[in-house]
Amino acid sequence: MKKNEKVESVSEIKALIEESNGIYLVDYSGVNVEDISQLRREFLKENVNYKVFKNSLLKRALADVGGYDKFDPLLVGMTGVAFTSENYIAPAKIIKKYFKEKDKFSFKGSYIDSQFYGADKLDVLASMPTKEEVMSSIIGSIAAPASGIVGAINAVLRDVVSLVDEIAKKKAA
Repeated sequence: MKKNEKVESVSEIKALIEESNGIYLVDYSGVNVEDISQLRREFLKENVNYKVFKNSLLKRALADVGGYDKFDPLLVGMTGVAFTSENYIAPAKIIKKYFKEKDKFSFKGSYIDSQFYGADKLDVLASMPTKEEVMSSIIGSIAAPASGIVGAINAVLRDVVSLVDEIAKKKAA
């Protein structure tokens, strides 16, 4: 790789890091091309950018950006990187699912909003609710009192209609 290509790669990595609020490192050794393609498609569905860079270039870019010191010892072997800016839980769920099925594609660690999570935290990350799940839960909580009020008003109206119906039956009798 020529020097100008390395500079371009480091610039690309830095841009991806700066645009992301979640960065996941995985060891993809032993994963065949077909499975990597499937994983890339799953990542793409969740707007996660999965890339493979030389460890030395990734180290240089991380050092230039700063704040990712705990990644240094993890950048050995075959390392893949998942960058996410929206759904920072999706990569954990995809990695866990694939690792559970194939016992490959192991999680090395991640940074989410400047917080480091080691390899032992994959289950915790994968079990966290996504942004959409949290939002729907909040909306459901807000809507619950409103639906309760609507139900109470409907019950009162139903009782009034029943009462008027009963009075009409008595007068008719």
